[in-house]
Amino acid sequence: MSNQQRETFFTKPVNLFYMLLGSTLGLSILGLIMVFSASSIYSLDSKGSSYAIVLRQFIFLVFAIPMAWVFSRFSLTQWKFIARFGFIASVILLAIVQLIGKSVAGNNNWISLGFVDVQPSEIVKFLMILWAGLMLAKQERAGVEHTVVLKQIAPAFVLCIALVMAGKDLGTASIFACIFAGLLWVSGLRLGIFGMGLSAGLVALTAAILMAPYRVERFMAFLNPFAEDTYKFYGWQPAHSLLGLASGGFFGVGLGASRQKWGNLAAAHTDFIFSVIGEELGLFGTIATLLLLSILIFSIFKLALRAHDPMVRYVASGFGCWIAIQSMLNIGSTISVLPVVGVTLPLVSYGGSALIATYMGIGFVLGAARRDPVIYKELQETGIKWLR
Repeated sequence: MSNQQRETFFTKPVNLFYMLLGSTLGLSILGLIMVFSASSIYSLDSKGSSYAIVLRQFIFLVFAIPMAWVFSRFSLTQWKFIARFGFIASVILLAIVQLIGKSVAGNNNWISLGFVDVQPSEIVKFLMILWAGLMLAKQERAGVEHTVVLKQIAPAFVLCIALVMAGKDLGTASIFACIFAGLLWVSGLRLGIFGMGLSAGLVALTAAILMAPYRVERFMAFLNPFAEDTYKFYGWQPAHSLLGLASGGFFGVGLGASRQKWGNLAAAHTDFIFSVIGEELGLFGTIATLLLLSILIFSIFKLALRAHDPMVRYVASGFGCWIAIQSMLNIGSTISVLPVVGVTLPLVSYGGSALIATYMGIGFVLGAARRDPVIYKELQETGIKWLR
């Protein structure tokens, strides 16, 4: 295939729709398979059945897919109405977590509903992107200086980050901060102001790490997880993650044959599922995962660039920043080039709240693609009703 043909394929508008749809379903199916493989031992030990955890993930996926289809049919007017209440809803959800929340692994960021635990901060990510996208769009239409809208958006994100940090969840707080930075970057904020904000964020991150000794230990452990004084403590997870990846070779030890998931690697089906992919499916599996994530992120940003409405452009870009940053943090932790921050791999790791929130964003971007006249015309020509 020539360069011209490759460029034609990737720039053809309707192909962006198919790439988004295909990569989403591909990652979701891969996630189901790997959640089952990575969780089977833990699920048998804690739930009494090897299928308990993957069955929950399957139920979440069965709910999320039609939900995304419905959201893709929402009009822009409906999205703008929801976006108006995004910030208020976010603060309420995060405040409820601090009042009646449940602590998991030291982080108070869950609410128990009896039959299932939910993580409201995942939904809040999408709500805040919606709200900030609306605010930035208003600023663009009015021709207002960026400093004006920054004074409105920055305090809102700082409040949400503070509420998340009240639950000691630095990983999720970092995602919020990166989403905020990404939105400001795509909005065209002056480089000087962006640099000052980035510096302030890094100072705040450093302070948050230094204020908690266990975060300092975790931060230092990733530099050499096999060191004698850290291996059996905070170096255990990154060390065994690397051992799993190293033992996978080119084609892996075989699906279901991971040795690290037998109690050595905690959170194998959530934060460290990429390591299990590398161990069982080898380099081939990790590259396939990275390729699917790259296609997903590429299609999101390309569709954002095609959007005529500024709110759609900002929200889609914010969602793309969310997926990209969270993927980098998760994989970076897995391969020990970043400290363990405790975030999931989008669409792949186990987690109903994360899966549903991600599919909400997918539904929004699919709707943006359907509102594109060129894409919609080509979807109509397929004759497939559910695509139109």
